[in-house]
Amino acid sequence: MRPADDWFNDYGESHQNPTNKTIHWICVPLILLTVFGMLWATPVPAAMASVSPWLNWATIVMVLALVYYFALSPSLGAGMSIVLALFAYILHTLAAAGLPMMIASVSVFVLAWIGQFVGHRIEGKKPSFFKDIQFLMIGPIWLLGFIYRRMGVNY
Repeated sequence: MRPADDWFNDYGESHQNPTNKTIHWICVPLILLTVFGMLWATPVPAAMASVSPWLNWATIVMVLALVYYFALSPSLGAGMSIVLALFAYILHTLAAAGLPMMIASVSVFVLAWIGQFVGHRIEGKKPSFFKDIQFLMIGPIWLLGFIYRRMGVNY
């Protein structure tokens, strides 16, 4: 597996413009949250639902994502564990409040992707995932990597 720094350097090539970076700080977390929101709203088999209200497609995919992140970097995996636990709590709370999760998630997802493409239009470069689909997984930890570097945390 490529080291995180290699992924971050490649990802960073198409994320130099300050406006595009700002858009990514807003839109990448929203896209990630709404993907999990759509998965949370997707019905699960009754046997699965009876185990726990927390056991759903979103939490299963979160665990799989964490396996990827921990394989890439234990430190980044730990950070993403916190982020995804927060997202799961937010989604659980919203679902318990009766929010129409699928409609809300799809709406914000579409708007956030429009924002992403506007940012790349400003940047003048295509989104990285056109080069390699794995960059869809790298975007969220690229932001986390920036936070780690600012805090002097190694990854």
